[in-house]
Amino acid sequence: MADDGMLLNFELGDAPLTSQVKFKGGRWRDRVKAQKSVTKWQNHTGAENGDDDSSARPTKRSRTEDGPSGREFKMPRTGPVSANYTPSHAMKTGQISSSLFTSNPAAVTTFDEPEEVPEPAEPSNAPLSEETNNFLALGLSRRVAEHLSSKLQMKAPTAIQKKTIPKLVEQDCDAFLQAETGSGKTLAYLLPIVQRIMALSLNEDGTTKDTKVHRNSGLFAIIMAPTRELCTQIQVVLEKILRCAPWLVCSTVIGGESKKAEKARIRKGVNILVATPGRLTDHLLNTKVLDVGTVRWLVLDEGDRMMEMGFEDDLRDIVTRIRQDKLLRYNKEGVLLDGILPSRRVTVLCSATMKMNVQKLGEISLENAEHIIASKSEMENDEAGGANEANFSAPSQLKQQCLIVPAKLRLVTLIAYLRSAFARKGTNMKVIIFISCADSVDFHFELLKATAALELDSDDEDAPPARKIDPNTQLTVSPAAYITSPANTTVMIHKLHGSLAQPVRTATLNAFTNCKEPAVLISTDIASRGLDVPSVDIVIEYDPAFVVDDHVHRIGRTARAGRAGKAVLFLQPGPEEGYLSLLNTATQKVTPENYIEILQKGLMTPLNLPTPASGDQPEKSSWQSRAEALQLHFEQRLLATSGFEPADDKSKAKGSKSGANNARGAGNRNAKPKEDPLLIAARQAFKSHICAYATHVKEERVFFDKAKLHLGHMAKSYGLREAPGGIGGGVSKRTHKPAAAQKGSSSKVAGPAASSSAWDGDLDMGAVDQEAAAKRMKAQNMAIMNASNEFNIG
Repeated sequence: MADDGMLLNFELGDAPLTSQVKFKGGRWRDRVKAQKSVTKWQNHTGAENGDDDSSARPTKRSRTEDGPSGREFKMPRTGPVSANYTPSHAMKTGQISSSLFTSNPAAVTTFDEPEEVPEPAEPSNAPLSEETNNFLALGLSRRVAEHLSSKLQMKAPTAIQKKTIPKLVEQDCDAFLQAETGSGKTLAYLLPIVQRIMALSLNEDGTTKDTKVHRNSGLFAIIMAPTRELCTQIQVVLEKILRCAPWLVCSTVIGGESKKAEKARIRKGVNILVATPGRLTDHLLNTKVLDVGTVRWLVLDEGDRMMEMGFEDDLRDIVTRIRQDKLLRYNKEGVLLDGILPSRRVTVLCSATMKMNVQKLGEISLENAEHIIASKSEMENDEAGGANEANFSAPSQLKQQCLIVPAKLRLVTLIAYLRSAFARKGTNMKVIIFISCADSVDFHFELLKATAALELDSDDEDAPPARKIDPNTQLTVSPAAYITSPANTTVMIHKLHGSLAQPVRTATLNAFTNCKEPAVLISTDIASRGLDVPSVDIVIEYDPAFVVDDHVHRIGRTARAGRAGKAVLFLQPGPEEGYLSLLNTATQKVTPENYIEILQKGLMTPLNLPTPASGDQPEKSSWQSRAEALQLHFEQRLLATSGFEPADDKSKAKGSKSGANNARGAGNRNAKPKEDPLLIAARQAFKSHICAYATHVKEERVFFDKAKLHLGHMAKSYGLREAPGGIGGGVSKRTHKPAAAQKGSSSKVAGPAASSSAWDGDLDMGAVDQEAAAKRMKAQNMAIMNASNEFNIG
């Protein structure tokens, strides 16, 4: 075509070019919202660049990496930030996610420099070292004392054992034991019971009597504990002691086990029975072979906890039924029991936090009880008259610290702390993390475990022998990711809560106790009472305890029997900081620490992410960049889809005429992408955590106010972009329209604003049936009602 000589001249001006963004598809409200966001951003950018001709300075290129720079380190911003702040990862991925280091509330706690301690604190619960204070001098037989020294490596008793054993061996009075956690209360009441039962068969010089008791000679002692795990631990300790008297037998009756098997063991004969209150009540009512006529001791371990868990009626029924039966002087074999065993039934209560609020339990079970106390100040004012109101603190060698962490940084700070804990070989072999609810335990376990699952067997003959795995621990024990280090390449992670089956709980606790590698146990308060796990170096309270007494028991899992230990408490800036004043009066002083130091230390080296979703990390990136990359990695893991859900029959008939498209799923616009199970677990864990947060006792609720929680920031600690709906069981904010009104609509909203909304799971993708929506709402309400059902541990 010939050139007609026309010349067009367009003047563009000096203003920067702005692209016109138009959104298509999706809902009308989402399109309008996205369009307004882009327009507001463009106007703000134009106002910053300015239209003044005097500013001829060219626009700087946006920084796309958090690489090294010559600038000195600046503290993260804690106040309101400007609207033009954009995290570096948003430029890389095109996804919108709030930054970890902006809009965080400022802490009011003053972080003082840690005082240098010239000498470590002397352990307050360690065994006594004087030669005159050995077990033989307390009234135990030489056979028992030598067994404790040679087989159990116990050379001297603790303070509570020194004061309790002589009285229970020589006297027949009720006892009320109160001592620090980890001070040896279990042996304090077990050793006198075993000593006096052995005296039925052995003389004082160790020679055998004519009559020798055995498992069929009768039931002499019943020991009750609130949790199944504590009962199992008491049985393990008792079996070790009874190795010096193999003719005596102990057993347990606990919930979750086979009642038929328990009845068979009782029928064969048991001398000492360890039980939970609920199952013992059942056997007293329905098991005829359970004869309590020869029972001389009734021990209530962690009695205050049993009252808190609602076992008051069971305890009253148990005490009443045992006292109703006539106390027999002779057993069925004709062996005289009086004179050697107590001539009356003796009741023993013991706990670390036994205060006057258990007076009702004492009225039910005790008669003229003697209050035995063993604390740091016992020698000073043991008879000052204020023993009943004594506040028992943690062991003196236990170091307590508190991290004031904003809600958005809780997850990355926890991982940074664990990374620094396992940074050196041979240190911090075991760590226990306490979390408020079972759903949150499940989520954190699935999040922190390695993606490659453990295999039971290996088909490759040349492969190294795989570790033996209990089938009961397949879903509760796994190698950990994120927290390993070059010094500790393998860290085992465990989970434990009351919703697990009893065989699984027992196997998991045994796996954690016997683990030879560095290990982490994520647990609810089920592991806070009485459990004695060796080599626990750190206890982390990721969620504060519901009552201060539980805090004392939690941190008591470490620094036991004179060993050193550390306890770390996570609190949020704001009202929760006032909780420190309450802890400082109930326990030793808790030292607050800045979370920034933990992040710097834990994220000093690059992270080994199990999946490449977040891309490669630069070797010389800052700790802030690593923290943001780790948080983004968690969010991307949750947002990943696992295939497509096929559309229902109505949607298939209306939305597609081709069977091939329905088979492909992704080609059918009515098919919905399957949400990752981890995302579902995160939402449920978040809802359960909020429900559990509102269950603090009335006196402490001023520090833990649910109304003052920032739900959006708290959701960030669960890897969520926004807080899911349905908190408290209310009506969801989003209203589902009939299928006919949504016909033809799709969720192809372009742009970062719409992308974030679509992947958060609240955007309706396709036709919604009213009946199906009603069923989902009913199931959601049922899940919320059962969210904090964690007290089924008896």
